Amino acid sequence: MNERPVEVDEAAITRGILKCSLEDLAEYAECDVIVVGAGPSGLTAARHLAEQGLKTLVVERRLSIGGGIGGGGMLFHKVLVEEPADRILRELGCPLQPAGDRLYAVDVAQLMVRLAAAALDAGAKILLGVSVEDVVFRGNPPVITGVVVQWSAVQVSGLHVDPLAIKAKAVIDCTGHDAEVLSIAARKIPELNLNVPGEKSMSASLGERLVVDYAGEVAPGLYAAGMAVAAVYQTPRMGPIFGGMLLSGRKVAELVAKKLKSV
Repeated sequence: MNERPVEVDEAAITRGILKCSLEDLAEYAECDVIVVGAGPSGLTAARHLAEQGLKTLVVERRLSIGGGIGGGGMLFHKVLVEEPADRILRELGCPLQPAGDRLYAVDVAQLMVRLAAAALDAGAKILLGVSVEDVVFRGNPPVITGVVVQWSAVQVSGLHVDPLAIKAKAVIDCTGHDAEVLSIAARKIPELNLNVPGEKSMSASLGERLVVDYAGEVAPGLYAAGMAVAAVYQTPRMGPIFGGMLLSGRKVAELVAKKLKSV
């Protein structure tokens, strides 16, 4: 078979990209939930939120998905999950390899791609190369009602370009160790009485448990999952084991869905 691409016009390419992209951006200028960070907790949360019928937008400052997954364990191409988090990956058809007592190894590429595909298949929208530089709030006491976004490339360039805002009924910080959204809110809205001291040193089992226990709402309208939880509650880091990340993302999604559906 000698198939060749149809002839295309450069202007038609530009028009098509702009038209379809701007339609998406206009559609998601207001949504139910904004998940900041396309790592393991963020993608898991997005999947479960979208499955609940909530209009879910994931913004990721990098041009790739996966967050901290891609580096594996010190650049080895495997990470671990433990029971019962393995069930989440089995639901996605992600191959698991026994690696100890109730421990399973997973290929980092498999994990990243299957988590993202599940979120997209459930109906979530993922935007790459978009950074959150501020939050939107209303009222006194303040309630977080959205985020302020900018192209990551603009931030890297150091140019002053006014950003745009996206409204949401809930914002979930899944930005990992830096807890970027929580840190912004703590610094700029002191009325929230929010403090982000950072994570403790490693204690894997304790860290895995507490990152799930403490996942949830940290200020009105603002939630934390994954390592952002460790940053705000100063719980231990756990290294390249991701069961807590997955369970934390699922838990926060359940809490958000329950709250929004009760309003």
